[in-house]
Amino acid sequence: MPAAIRWILQGAGFFFVLTLISFLVLQLAPGDAVLSMLRIDTVAVTTEEMQALRQQLGLNNPVWQQYGRFLGGVLRGDFGTSLMTGKPVMTELSRAFPYTLLLAGVTMLVVVVITFVLGGLAARYPKTVIDKAVGVFCMAGAAVPTFWLGLLLIDLFSVRLHLLPSSGLATSAGLVLPTVALAIAIAPPYIKILRTSLIEASGREFVRAARARGVAEPVIFAKHTLRDSLIPLVTILGVSLGSLLGGTVIVEITFGIPGVGKLAVEALARRDYGVVQAFIIVVGMGVFVINMLVDLSYRILDPAISLKGAERR
Repeated sequence: MPAAIRWILQGAGFFFVLTLISFLVLQLAPGDAVLSMLRIDTVAVTTEEMQALRQQLGLNNPVWQQYGRFLGGVLRGDFGTSLMTGKPVMTELSRAFPYTLLLAGVTMLVVVVITFVLGGLAARYPKTVIDKAVGVFCMAGAAVPTFWLGLLLIDLFSVRLHLLPSSGLATSAGLVLPTVALAIAIAPPYIKILRTSLIEASGREFVRAARARGVAEPVIFAKHTLRDSLIPLVTILGVSLGSLLGGTVIVEITFGIPGVGKLAVEALARRDYGVVQAFIIVVGMGVFVINMLVDLSYRILDPAISLKGAERR
């Protein structure tokens, strides 16, 4: 089966599972969604009003009919109205998503730079002071909680030095602290993986054969060593980018960034289940697309993977 058709079938199946999970969020959620919509805590409502709203939303229908109605709305891009703002759910998501995409994109760019610089240095000078210093950085980055690091950065650069804003993305400077906090937390495993992969690749037969033929070291590194080391790094990068798209909740809340993670937490607190359902489906499909691109990158980095797939077919 061609890869494109397989991806389409997998995407359709994954989409169905996501819609089913997000539908069950409303069915299994504690409390009564109708009471939340009517704001019964602040406004007195009658039983007739509650029943009328249930009838309007189709909550008195069998579950399979409710799911069919929900699925039809999802296919049209209609997740209903947000209880928090009274605006369409997709409008709220489209407002919040650019902030998360911007934060995720800049963070991954910084992570890639840090990974190649520190991982490359550690692999180039193994068992030296440089290698040990990189190892200390990795252990510290993995051990420090992201929210605590974020608070430390705010205290130092915003409160004490007054160099950078402590919250929001009104200017590009607002990206600096959340990006640094995320990059320090995310980069350590990438650095360790790249270091190990580069050391292993440099000792393989095709690399030694290239050296024996007199090929220049920069050419060997670019065409052989680095390319062979990228597959495990691309795998974990894809997983982490999917997690970032899901909303870096702690960082968004700490730095007051109005992204999808912060929006989802607020929606859960207020029982705004339409936003939660849309969040699950949109982010889930985003993660699927990222994994598909990771799979495609394998075939570009290592053509042997495509040949093995063709042989199995």
